[in-house]
Amino acid sequence: MRTTTSFVAGALVASVAQAQVVQWDIVKRQTASNKLTRRQGDTFTEVITNEKLRGGYFATCQVGTPAQNLTLQLDTGSSDIWVPSSSASVCEQSGDDGCTFGSFDESASTSFTVVGENEFSISYVDGSSSKGDYIAETFEIGGATLDNMTMGLGLRTDIPYGLVGVGYALNEAIVANTQSASSSYDNLPVLLQKQGLINTNAYSLWLNDLDANTGSILFGGIDTEKYQGDLTRINIYKDSSSQAFTSFTVAMTSLQAVSSSGADSLSSSAFPIPVVLDSGTTFSYLPTDLAEQVWREVGAEYYPQYGVPLLPCNMENSAGYFSFGFGGSGGPVINVTMDELVVSLADGDPYTFPSGQHSGQAACQFGLQNFSTSTYLLGDTFLRSAYVVYDLVNNEIALAPTDFNATDSNVIAFPSEGAQIPSATAAPNQAEVTQSGSLTTPTYGASGGFKDDAASAASMLLPAFDWSRIAVMGVSMSLMMVGSGFFLL
Repeated sequence: MRTTTSFVAGALVASVAQAQVVQWDIVKRQTASNKLTRRQGDTFTEVITNEKLRGGYFATCQVGTPAQNLTLQLDTGSSDIWVPSSSASVCEQSGDDGCTFGSFDESASTSFTVVGENEFSISYVDGSSSKGDYIAETFEIGGATLDNMTMGLGLRTDIPYGLVGVGYALNEAIVANTQSASSSYDNLPVLLQKQGLINTNAYSLWLNDLDANTGSILFGGIDTEKYQGDLTRINIYKDSSSQAFTSFTVAMTSLQAVSSSGADSLSSSAFPIPVVLDSGTTFSYLPTDLAEQVWREVGAEYYPQYGVPLLPCNMENSAGYFSFGFGGSGGPVINVTMDELVVSLADGDPYTFPSGQHSGQAACQFGLQNFSTSTYLLGDTFLRSAYVVYDLVNNEIALAPTDFNATDSNVIAFPSEGAQIPSATAAPNQAEVTQSGSLTTPTYGASGGFKDDAASAASMLLPAFDWSRIAVMGVSMSLMMVGSGFFLL
């Protein structure tokens, strides 16, 4: 999520077209192939890479004429496509510091056109940024070609890879920079509809589990074989300052810790909590009063000098889980298990706690972290456990528990522009989200079960923890992904 300021909202108009479904497949990078395949007639597939340690989900796309392959981060928390120019200084660096995911050589494309010289400028809350020109180019995803796709060209950027933002057009960088809604352009989901590839501006996201080989983002439809139970629709909320729809903010109304020893309803003065469902964020960020209760349940310890909560890596074996509720009673509930919340440090090298109650145990990051501001985010550590449908026309999101590693597929396209999410019912008591939250102390009855299950796993004695390495990372370790303003330097 980038930094934004308020603006005067205007109408966003999308045309109606006969359509098909466009799909990108997600695979682990080490087994990914750049070869494009076609499936199910009108369904197109494309490689998206799950960078487990680097964080985020990446898609191999084709830009320009002749086509140049670039691997870009998929991000529901931003709205622009932008690519790093091969002439950018960051792309001229060698090794892992350079643009290892590819860069765009505009001089080699015959379809390259500048449509806004020096008008592209996007910045993220960690201080990273990209600046340059707005261009119009040919953009190909899985064999489906979009002509005159407006995107940013990063000529001056400290970010070594680009993004595919699929959020609201009113969240585009140009709108924030000009403070005018009329500056918005047709971004990827809008142009997919206008060029007849999908019926309506909507898509579904299935990230699968942390170690998954497959997953997908499906533009213009849902896949009923990728989730369990029923889809439940909840409202997206307008930006409080602009009173426009700019981000995928929904009401989180409950959080429960559940283990073999009991269940705790956790509390926060911020309930109902406005959370953004954002695939561009590696971790999830909750109000501090709530995050501290979560940490106590699992035995995570927060290290202020490093800016991250840490816990033993064997906690991934715990059978405990956290239930996230949305939209009041009767709304969707998503259970997130510990194996989705325990994340390796840095590049995955093994470290151990040097002292304290976890002395000698391997240390990992915990995927539920804290924020002191009101911009709370549910990133990949949450989204992998949910099947999420984003409807940008009706301003609704539908949620259901994911079906991890599902192999079957049953794609249902939205039949027309403005059609409601197929197979989804509305949460019945969304008026409850107007109630104020309160902070009470839970019994922590579930705490013992989390730890007992993990303690049964064999602990591994590993080399001493390199704390100086974490100290160098500092807060940037907890604010990890560029797509939502979090970037691991």
